[in-house]
Amino acid sequence: MSESAEQRFGEFVVVRRHEHVAELVLDRPGAMNAVSTEMARSIAAACDALGADRDVRVTVLSSTHERAFCVGADLKERNSFSDAELVRQRPTARAAYTGVLELPMPTVAAVHGFALGGGFELALACDLIVADETAVVGLPEVSVGVIPGGGGTQLLPRRVGAARAAELVYTARRVEAAEARALGLVDQLVDEARAGALELAARIAANSPVGLRAAKRAMRLGQGLDLRAGLEVEDAAWRSVAFSGDRAEGVAAFNEKRKPQWPGE
Repeated sequence: MSESAEQRFGEFVVVRRHEHVAELVLDRPGAMNAVSTEMARSIAAACDALGADRDVRVTVLSSTHERAFCVGADLKERNSFSDAELVRQRPTARAAYTGVLELPMPTVAAVHGFALGGGFELALACDLIVADETAVVGLPEVSVGVIPGGGGTQLLPRRVGAARAAELVYTARRVEAAEARALGLVDQLVDEARAGALELAARIAANSPVGLRAAKRAMRLGQGLDLRAGLEVEDAAWRSVAFSGDRAEGVAAFNEKRKPQWPGE
C-alpha cells in the first residue's frame, strides 16, 4: 500500500493514509500511550476528521510504542486532579472513546504489547481486534477502586458474553495473547499486529464503501434490539444502498468480470 503524508492532531496522535485505509496512531511513547486530557482531545479530533472523510473506507487504530498499544488513562495526571477537575475532565475523556466507537466505517485495532484499562477499551471500541503474541489485555479498574469507564462494562459483555465479561472485570486479571484469542477478546492472532491489521483493512477496503458503512450501521444499531426490530433496521439499511451508485457499479463489474471502481455514493 502506498503511503501518503501524515496529519498530526496535537502532540500525541497521527493519522496516516494508505490509499483508502486510514491509520490513527497513538504516539505518546514516553508514557506508553497513557491517555492524558490532551491526548483524549486529539483522539476525538482525529475521529471527527476521519468520520467526515468519505474517501476513508477503513480505519486502523495502532501504536508507535514497542511494548504497549495503550496502558489506559494517564494516572499521574488524573491523580493530580481535584474532585471538581476530575468531573470537568470526564466529558473530554469520554469523547475519545465515543469518537472511535462512532466512526462510520469499519475499524480495526492493532494490539501489540499492553492494552490495559482505557487502552483495551479503545480496542474494544473497534469492530475487530488484531493482536500478536506480545499482547496483554485486561480491565484492571476495580483493583484501584473504580470501574471501566470508557465503555468496557458495555462493550466487553457484547463481545464475550455477560458471565465471561464479569469474570474478567471482577478479577481485574491480565490476559495474554493465546488465551485472549481463545476467549474471543481478540479476533485474529498474527505475527505482527500492525501489519496484520493493515492487511485485513486492505481486504475490507476493496469492498463497496457505501455497503461497508451501511452494514456497520445495521449491525451496530441492531445490537440490543429484538429480532423483529433488528430486521427493520437491516431493511432500512438495505433500502439506503439498493439504488446506490456502488450497487450499480458492483453489478456491472460482476457482469463484465472486472474489479469494481466504487464511486462511493
